[in-house]
Amino acid sequence: MIDYSAISSFYSNTNLDAWAQKLNTWLPQYIEEHIHGNFDEWQAILDQLPTIKNHSIDLTNGVILKGQVDENSLETSLRQLMPWRKGPWQFCNTYIDTEWHSDWKWERVAPHIDLKYKNILDVGCGNGYYGYRMLGAGAKSVLGIDPNFLFLSQFKSFKHYSPDLPIWQLPIGLEAITEELEFFDVVFSMGVLYHRRSPIDHLSDLKKLLNKKGTLVLETMVVEGDENTCLIPHDRYAQMRNTWFIPSVKMLEIFLKRVGFKNIRCVDLNQTSIKEQRKTDWMTYQSLEDFLDPNDHNKTIEGYPAPLRAVIIAEQ
Repeated sequence: MIDYSAISSFYSNTNLDAWAQKLNTWLPQYIEEHIHGNFDEWQAILDQLPTIKNHSIDLTNGVILKGQVDENSLETSLRQLMPWRKGPWQFCNTYIDTEWHSDWKWERVAPHIDLKYKNILDVGCGNGYYGYRMLGAGAKSVLGIDPNFLFLSQFKSFKHYSPDLPIWQLPIGLEAITEELEFFDVVFSMGVLYHRRSPIDHLSDLKKLLNKKGTLVLETMVVEGDENTCLIPHDRYAQMRNTWFIPSVKMLEIFLKRVGFKNIRCVDLNQTSIKEQRKTDWMTYQSLEDFLDPNDHNKTIEGYPAPLRAVIIAEQ
């Protein structure tokens, strides 16, 4: 179903070797207990992806697959993996216009972090779009984790045509990694923190995965205010039930200091627009515009401040 041998092979003779070798023993059982009921159907779609002749990969200008293919067959297959939320992806002439303009976020993040020759862990990686952008920025390897099996299937659709690239995705959450790996040069956590009931525990768990000179890239929602400001929604936030803590940047900096991070800096603040997150032909459900006050897009439909996102970089 999922081949782990390439992961074990790549990380052999590194500090991640023992953990990577153990994937073959505990991960199959973990997947069996958590697998989505449609995964076999999605796998069958991947098995029938058409052959692309003279194909090549461009990761410097996006996530782009070039070559000659039966476009109708390719698009039909990829549409069976909808909804596509993170992207965009270019499969030959088939352009997947995803819900999120993740390329815009990447352009806000990338100038502030050097990824060349780095081993990276992407926590809550979605369908792996950012992981491919990390490779395009020179990363040595990218390991993504996300428990969503549809996202894994979308990731595998591109991996199908780029099997030798040093990027892999595991359908697990951060809680499944119980070891203090202390291996990765850079750990990304983008769009995850506010879904955690205990944000400080999340930051502490991320820190244990970094090597002694490692860097954390944290992208999350924040609110304006001082070090004592934190929004805790009564029920939903922008129609999301699983939003627990939205701190100010100053409070977030305190969180990071408390768990031992240093040289903490906020490198970007951006209010999400309905041009950056919206419904498309590849994601036809409700999106941000439906979750904002129709008369004032500076507020959510519940009356809270509209999503403001920060990029924070911190070091061991």
